[in-house]
Amino acid sequence: MFAPVAWLSSARPLHSDGTPEFLRLEDSADQDAFRRWFTFLAEVQYFTPASQRPAEITDCAALLRYAFREALRLHDARWSANSHLVLVPALESVRKYHYPHTPLGAALFRIRPGSWSRSDVHNGAFAEFADAETLERWNTFFVSREIGDARPGDILFYRRGIDQPIFHSMIFLGTSQFTPGNTRYVVYHTGSDRKKAGEIRRLSLDQLAHFPDPEWQPGSTNPTFLGVFRWNILNTGS
Repeated sequence: MFAPVAWLSSARPLHSDGTPEFLRLEDSADQDAFRRWFTFLAEVQYFTPASQRPAEITDCAALLRYAFREALRLHDARWSANSHLVLVPALESVRKYHYPHTPLGAALFRIRPGSWSRSDVHNGAFAEFADAETLERWNTFFVSREIGDARPGDILFYRRGIDQPIFHSMIFLGTSQFTPGNTRYVVYHTGSDRKKAGEIRRLSLDQLAHFPDPEWQPGSTNPTFLGVFRWNILNTGS
């Protein structure tokens, strides 16, 4: 486990969201690199035949985990050769650390509530797997219920039902890295059901705003729409 003593010793929490300070991307260039890679890696799966996608991408949360983890890698020639992507862009990588050689190793997602403490490195507070509800509760923070406040790489979360709620997520891409123009998009995995496997969809904001099922429309008056959320590692303000 890569957890340098210097990083742990300076891990006094400045935020109460449970994410350690050493995991956050304070540098604006790193934040931009993360956003560009995260949105690219999510969108490229829409253009990738289902048979060629990573087997792990089976629902909306899996798409989030995949794009988050891969956005934090060193995107060198070895990574490019092993990525099996239909296209590899010439984008700068995040410089602060490279997955899986992070201060928390490969376990990047907080899976239970609580403020950060050094013991979290070893006590199971972080894991490689997290479902959509866990990603919303412990790994992202609320930004707004207005879709106009979303930035590329932000996440739209939904919650359907009360007694046994089902969480769903969409990734806000902003403008496409594949399709020219100023149209803004979201991308998401529908998840599977008993009859068929799910699929990855990319919708423009206009299509989403007029989606036939109003529960998926990202309006501030839609109780199913929880709002726009942003990854904790991008939360560096006081």
